[in-house]
Amino acid sequence: MLNIYAKLSEARVKGDRMWHFAVSVFLVELYGNSLLLTAVYGLVVAGSVLLLGAIIGDWVDKNSRLKVAQTSLVVQNASVILCGIILMIIFLFKTQLLTLYHGWLLTMCYILVITIANIANLASTATAITIQRDWIVVVAGEDRSKLADMNATIRRIDQLTNILAPMAVGQIMTFGSPMIGCGFISGWNLMSMCVEYLLLWKVYQKTPTLALKCSKVEESELKQLNVKKENDMKPAEGVQLIVEKDVTGFEPQQEKEVGCAARIAEPFITFRDGWVAYYNQPVFLAGMGLAFLYMTVLGFDCITTGYAYTQGLSGSVLSLLMGASAITGIMGTVAFTWLRRKCGLIRTGLISGIAQFSCLVLCAISVFMPGSPLDLTVSPFADISARLFENEPLPTIASPGGEPEVAFATGMPNLLNGSATPANTDPEMSPEPVPLISVSLLFAGVIAARVGLWSFDLTVTQLLQENVAESERGIINGVQNSMNYLLDLLHFIMVILAPNPEAFGLLVLISVSFVAMGHIMYFRFAQKSLGKQLFACCTPDSGAVSDSSLPGFYFRYRP
Repeated sequence: MLNIYAKLSEARVKGDRMWHFAVSVFLVELYGNSLLLTAVYGLVVAGSVLLLGAIIGDWVDKNSRLKVAQTSLVVQNASVILCGIILMIIFLFKTQLLTLYHGWLLTMCYILVITIANIANLASTATAITIQRDWIVVVAGEDRSKLADMNATIRRIDQLTNILAPMAVGQIMTFGSPMIGCGFISGWNLMSMCVEYLLLWKVYQKTPTLALKCSKVEESELKQLNVKKENDMKPAEGVQLIVEKDVTGFEPQQEKEVGCAARIAEPFITFRDGWVAYYNQPVFLAGMGLAFLYMTVLGFDCITTGYAYTQGLSGSVLSLLMGASAITGIMGTVAFTWLRRKCGLIRTGLISGIAQFSCLVLCAISVFMPGSPLDLTVSPFADISARLFENEPLPTIASPGGEPEVAFATGMPNLLNGSATPANTDPEMSPEPVPLISVSLLFAGVIAARVGLWSFDLTVTQLLQENVAESERGIINGVQNSMNYLLDLLHFIMVILAPNPEAFGLLVLISVSFVAMGHIMYFRFAQKSLGKQLFACCTPDSGAVSDSSLPGFYFRYRP
C-alpha cells in the first residue's frame, strides 16, 4: 500500500512541479520578457487560496473521499491541459491576435490563461488537502510510525521533483520552443491524470476504511458517547442522544425554506467558521509557527536568485546550490523520522526549530560581512519612489542580440536569453570583483537550514493530521494553506517595497526575525502540551512521552 501511495504522490507532484515552473516562464515569454503577467498570476493565486482556502476545505469535508479526489484530480489536470492548448495558440498566432480589436483579444487571452491556471492551482490545493492530509491518515491506520514514514517519503519525492521537473521543462524549452514545452506539459498531464486516477482507485479499493467518513454531528456524538461511557453513562442518556439526532433530521427541510440571502451568505459564514475553528484547534500555535516561516526571502526563489546574480554568481553555480539544497532537504526528512522515534513528535519540532534558526544566524551575519551591498544611507524605498513620483525610465542593458532590455530593480538578468549581466552595469567594462564572503555565508546558512526546515514542516504536518477531527481536516488544512499564502504574499509585498540590492540585507534580517517568531510560537505550543504530558505513558516505538494526550486528540476516534 505504501508503494502505491508513493507512486500516486510521485505522479501528482511531478505534474504540479512542471506546471508551476513552466507557467511563470511562459507568462514572461508572452509579455515581452516582463515580469508583469507573472506578478499578476502570483497575486491572483495567493489571493484566491487566501480567500477560498476554508471554502475548499469545507467542500472536502462535506463530500465523500473518492468523489473529492477524483473531481479535484480531473479539474486540475483538465485545466492545465486546456491552459497549455491556449498558450500554444497564443504563441502561434500572437501577431494576428495583437492586431485584432486593438489588442483586446490578446489581453482577454492573457486573462483567460491566468484564470484557468488559477483554477488548476485551487484544484491542486483541494487534491493536496484530501490526499496528503486525510487519505494518508486513514491509510496509515493507528500506526503513527507508518504515518511519519509516509509523510517523509512524500516530502522526499517533492524535493527530487522540485529539481528534476524544472530541469526537464527547461531543457525542452531550450532545445525546442515554448510551444513545444506547452505541448509536452499538456501531454504529460493527460497521461498522468489517467495513471493517478487508476492509482487512486487501487488505494481506495485496498483501504476499505476510506469509504467511512464521519460528519461533524456523528463525530461529536461519538466523542460524547466515549466521555459518557467513562462516567458510567445511564441508559436514559443514550436514548436522549438518539432522540436529539432524530429531531435534528427536520432541520435541513427548514433550511430549504430560507431564501437566496442565506445561500449568498453561506460562503462567508464558512470562511468565518473555518478561521474560528482553526483558532480553537489545540495545534493552532504550531500551525501559525509554520505559516510564519513563509515570510522569508531565504529560499531558492526568483528573489534570492536575482540577488545572487547581482553578487556575481553564475547560473551553473546556482544550479549546484539548488541541488545541494535538495540534498539537505532530503536529509531533513531522514532526520525527522529518526528524531520522532527517539524524542517524540513534539520534541522533534523543538530540535528542528533550533537547528533551522542556528543555521539562519549565518545569514544574519552575512549581512555585515565584506561583499554585502547593505547601505543604510540608501532608502530601501528610493527605487520605487523614483518610479512612482519622478517617472524615471527603467535602466536598460544590452541583450546578446543588441536590442535593449529592461533591467529590473533587483538586478535579475533575462534568464530566457541567457544574459547574466547585473543591472546598472556596462557590459563592456569589467567591474571589480565582489567579495564572495557575504553571499557564501548567506547560501551556506540557507542550504544548511533546509534540514531543520523540512523536519519542522513534517512535524507540524503530522501534528495537524493527528490532532484535527476527521470531520474538520479539510477546512482546518484549507485555512492553514490560506495562512501560508498570506505570509508568502506579505514577503513578496516586502520585496516590492524594497527592491534594490542595498536593502536586501534588511529583508534578510526581517526574514530571520519572522522565522524566530514562528519557532517561539511553536515553543509556546510545546510548553503547553508537554506540561500536560508529564505523567503520560510512553509510546511503544520510541520510549518518549506520548503525544496522544494532547487536548482535542482525535486520532483514535476514526470509525
